[in-house]
Amino acid sequence: VTREVSLTAEGFMPEDGSGCIVGIEDLPEQECVCVATAAGDILLCNLSTKQVECVGSVDSGLSAMSWSPDQELVLLATGQQTLIMMTRDFEPITEKQIHQDEFGEGKFVALGWGKKETQFHGSEGKQAAHRKQTEVSPTSVWDDGRPRVTWRGDGQFVAVSAVCPETGARKVRVWNRELVLQSTSEPISGLEQALSWKPSGNLIASTQEKPNRHDVVFLEKNGLLHGEFTLPFQKGQVKVNELLWNADSTILAIWLEDLKVENSDPNSYVQLWTTGNYHWYLKQSLHFGSLKENQLVSLLWDRENPYRLHVLCQGWHYLSYDWHWTTDHGMGENSQHVANVAVIDGDKVLVTAFQHAVVPPPMCTYELQLQQAVNQVAFHTDPKHSGDMAVLDADNKISVYRYGESITVNDPTVRFGAVGGNGFKAAVETPYLDKTYRVDVGSTNNEVMNPLGLRFLTWLPDDSFLVVGQGQHATQSVLHHLTAVPYVAGAEEERLNLRLSVPVDGEVISLCCSPVTKTVALQLADRQILKYLWEASTPVLEPWRTSTGSAVQFPSPCVQTSITRISGEEVILGLTDRCRFFVNDIEVASNITSFATYNEFLLVTTNTHTCQCFCLKNVSVKALQAGLSSAAAPNSETLRKVERGSRIITVVPQDTKVVLQMPRGNLETIHHRALVLAQIRKWLDRLMFREAFQCMRKLRINLNLLYDHNPKASMPSSVFLENAETFITQIDSVNYINLFFTELKEEDFTKSMYPSVNGSSNAQPRQHPDQKKVNLICDVMRVAMEHIDPQKYCLSILTAHVKKSPPELEIALQKVHDLRESTTPDVKAVSAEEALKYLLFLVDVNELYDYSLGTYDFDLVVMVAEKSQKDPKEYLPFLNTLRKMETNYQRYTIDRHLKRYTKALGHLSKCGPEHFSEFLNLVKDQNQYCEALKLYPSSTQEYKDISDAYGEFLIQKQLYEQAALIFARAGIFAKALDAFQNSGSWQQALCMASRLGYTKDKLSSLARSMAGKLVDQRKHAEAAILLEQYTQDYEEAVLLLLEGALWEEALRLIHKYGRLDILETNFKPAILEAQKSQLVFLDSQKTAFLHYKSRLQVVRELKEKACESLQDYEMPNCPELDLFSETSSVVTASDMNSKYSHSNSRISARSSKNRRKAERKRYSLKEGSPFEDVALLEALGENVRAVETVKGDIHILLKQLVLFGYDEQAGALQQVLEEVLQLMETSIPEIWTPDLQQSSVNPVLGPNSTANSIMAAYQQKRMMTPVVQ
Repeated sequence: VTREVSLTAEGFMPEDGSGCIVGIEDLPEQECVCVATAAGDILLCNLSTKQVECVGSVDSGLSAMSWSPDQELVLLATGQQTLIMMTRDFEPITEKQIHQDEFGEGKFVALGWGKKETQFHGSEGKQAAHRKQTEVSPTSVWDDGRPRVTWRGDGQFVAVSAVCPETGARKVRVWNRELVLQSTSEPISGLEQALSWKPSGNLIASTQEKPNRHDVVFLEKNGLLHGEFTLPFQKGQVKVNELLWNADSTILAIWLEDLKVENSDPNSYVQLWTTGNYHWYLKQSLHFGSLKENQLVSLLWDRENPYRLHVLCQGWHYLSYDWHWTTDHGMGENSQHVANVAVIDGDKVLVTAFQHAVVPPPMCTYELQLQQAVNQVAFHTDPKHSGDMAVLDADNKISVYRYGESITVNDPTVRFGAVGGNGFKAAVETPYLDKTYRVDVGSTNNEVMNPLGLRFLTWLPDDSFLVVGQGQHATQSVLHHLTAVPYVAGAEEERLNLRLSVPVDGEVISLCCSPVTKTVALQLADRQILKYLWEASTPVLEPWRTSTGSAVQFPSPCVQTSITRISGEEVILGLTDRCRFFVNDIEVASNITSFATYNEFLLVTTNTHTCQCFCLKNVSVKALQAGLSSAAAPNSETLRKVERGSRIITVVPQDTKVVLQMPRGNLETIHHRALVLAQIRKWLDRLMFREAFQCMRKLRINLNLLYDHNPKASMPSSVFLENAETFITQIDSVNYINLFFTELKEEDFTKSMYPSVNGSSNAQPRQHPDQKKVNLICDVMRVAMEHIDPQKYCLSILTAHVKKSPPELEIALQKVHDLRESTTPDVKAVSAEEALKYLLFLVDVNELYDYSLGTYDFDLVVMVAEKSQKDPKEYLPFLNTLRKMETNYQRYTIDRHLKRYTKALGHLSKCGPEHFSEFLNLVKDQNQYCEALKLYPSSTQEYKDISDAYGEFLIQKQLYEQAALIFARAGIFAKALDAFQNSGSWQQALCMASRLGYTKDKLSSLARSMAGKLVDQRKHAEAAILLEQYTQDYEEAVLLLLEGALWEEALRLIHKYGRLDILETNFKPAILEAQKSQLVFLDSQKTAFLHYKSRLQVVRELKEKACESLQDYEMPNCPELDLFSETSSVVTASDMNSKYSHSNSRISARSSKNRRKAERKRYSLKEGSPFEDVALLEALGENVRAVETVKGDIHILLKQLVLFGYDEQAGALQQVLEEVLQLMETSIPEIWTPDLQQSSVNPVLGPNSTANSIMAAYQQKRMMTPVVQ
């Protein structure tokens, strides 16, 4: 006790102890406590100054005082049976009589449907109309008769329960803040004093004594009853002192006392009730015993922490309880009973075996009936016995239930629930009560009672128990390690012996044990994590350390903890009530609502209504953090949507079920894709194809995974292909195998649809890259089925043929035909009719009809046609006509009908010369020339006719050279000559002329004709050869060479034929003329170069000035900034242009010719144009390239000028060339600056670049610096 104020000393309470306090309220804003006495005084006690002030007094006395939740109003019930509403400053608002005759403002409206007696009464029958209203019984003897007041959570309404002076029974009236009556409860016989309005506002709880039971009843705001539940006591056994809702309306606390028994003090109880699925569960029962010091004087829920309960006992013994929700489920991963989940329901434990049935509580597989109310359930942490349970009840007894190997005795304490086999043969094994132990941990009857003194019951793998008890100080705990005492004959009950007590320097707030590693971890109130080494010879506690050796401390206290391994390191996981999720001391997420671990997987639900699953085998904590963050985009295997508010209950081992509970209590089962695929992969690794297939089929997993999961095991083949026979025998169903075939696709599903969740896929490079996956599987499976039982798997074999690419429909049809022809039908075999019907299911009937026709088997054709919708009047005459034809012509007709022209030509070529004209017409119609040429020897007339037609076809296509080769090969030399001429192959044309035996004159005429064409093509050298060699006109040949500036070749011919006169008449004038034209050309290039260069310098200076003026003007950070970057391209640097910029988007769809025209127009040399600098650079580059091109020609010309003594002209030309080259070489660094060359290689990127400037960098690659030598 820190502060104490005596009301007796101040004179507000009589010294004889007869006074009574009827209300007390803490007012934090005023830093004082408001107290109301039965004498009528309202006092304000300042605890810091210990001053007591009387702020008001009621002469008739007070029977109740209640403040509104917002502490703005206070309601007083006076001794004159009136209610006074006052403000927080004790200013009266209004006063009303408690007992009102009218119903209130919420009175029901009569719709004129007659009296209640005349209405339909349901199962009660007509006699209900004549039944008299039973008299309302007065209140219980122990009722103190005082009014009870309770406010709704929002403070808008207040309910008052008071004893009616007329009937002596209690009535509940609801008033608003202005003290206007809203409603009055219906007459309720046996209504008791306890009253509490649910903070969420929908129900008012009270208690009612009925003729055969004691109920907690609920009233609505309109005064009508709405639901109830029965207390686990006999009628008249206990009285209910108070009902209290916690802050979030999830728990109803009931304070009960035994009715007075002579010569003994009554027992006190506190019970905590919760509801789910319209059922009320007694979750915790605190028995305070009958000791005077243990009697409760006050019970209060915390205003801030909704799960904290404050208890004050008579002997100044204060207790504070913190609860949190937990799911009691079997631990481990392999036992058949591991998916059992237990729910506490008073003196019963409801157990659901989720492996067999997913049913929500209060339904269950079976229930355990205990002698006392249950407070804790612990499952065995040994994975081999994970279904065994230890149940701790309110009497501190532990009942052990075990599953026996061969126990068949029915245990009376175990009863089947709604789905456990009631009235049917039991489908599940049930446990039996093995032993009940009393736990005595140093407590005697004289000590102060501490209900729930033993917490966190844990059943260790060695069959010993751990419990946490209270230490010597409030902030200390003790870890008790209990073992069973050998049974002593004659003892009343078995006991658990205290093997060891380990003091803990701190308050233990959670305890967890890993069934895999057998590690026990404790969480203290200061968030430290300790490890209990219980297997050591002397068990000790030590701090939990990370792999780096640092001690782990959670950033916040966690309400759920669990031990698992991440990448081989053992870590502790923690989840707070604020959805923060920790791995050791690292916060990995802040949106987790529940989590569970299973094998190497972690499953979590988030407040964004998703369920995520992570494989912890090869993942780091950082990767887990990234995967859980909202910014990450997990693949579909790790994440799935769930219903709002879902929580994970359990994961069923050796299965893929994850059981979720919704806020209203119902359950849902999901099959998380990550768990499903992990389980399927395990089955496939163990060659358990049947289990994998059934799971994939049920959960719609693509069946390609059967093959794709592990395509390569050994060198020659894959796991699946090597075990194809195993797969077939395990599946043992034609329909399932057909289903597998129909789902096959070429893609690798381990890369596309189902990438491995931990990134390490088993998928390896295909062993048969040249073979198609589907064809490979079909072939291997077909061979395996034909080996096992071809009759049984007939339909699957047909499916394998049809599924191939291209489909082997002819083979499939032939197999159907063979079935029809079979003389010894097997009982197991499929009939031909069934096989054909199935084939028609896979393939379109018209397509199948055409394929059957292509087999040339008319029986098969008729068989298919009969199954189709075709009219026999259509196909029978056609088939009869075909039957009358010669075999080859018949097959030709069928192939032509099916448009199989290559096969048709093959058959028609065997039909003799009389059908050749038809053959040639088909070749011409279908352009099948190449195929036709293969069918005849090259020496035959048919070959020549086909070649002639083929050549004419190529000439039409203007493919003259190919046509000439075809003609020449077939000996059609005249057409070959024309074709070679047209193609420009004058050498081959002369060869053809020779084959045709041309005379000398005719050959000369041909040569002169071709020479003229060559001159037109600027091929002077070749034209000169023709004139010299085939027409002997060497003088004309020399003139052609001079025209083409081929000086050295012209000199050779002049001297060969001794025509030196031509030197004077033609040669020398020609070289002098050439020298003049080259001088003019070089001069024009030089002039243009200098002009463009000087203009480029001017343009660059103008643009630099414009850029500087833009930089000097600092633009504000505004959205229009992007507009400037686009529109300022006129005045920015030359790299602000782009072939692909937005300004050119209008012409993006034009033809290439128009696009080039637009480009030329855009890069205009016109002064002031936006891209003048770019146009100038291109023009300068053209100058350089032009001079570079004529350099070689000038070199040869100079040699001829020197040879014939024209030194002056030669010197002049050489000087001009050197000047131009020197000018260009010195100008290149000025024109193509180093910055410009660098930007042409590396695009300018960065915060100052725009779309134009980036694309311009690519554009400038076109203007690389020309090389001048």
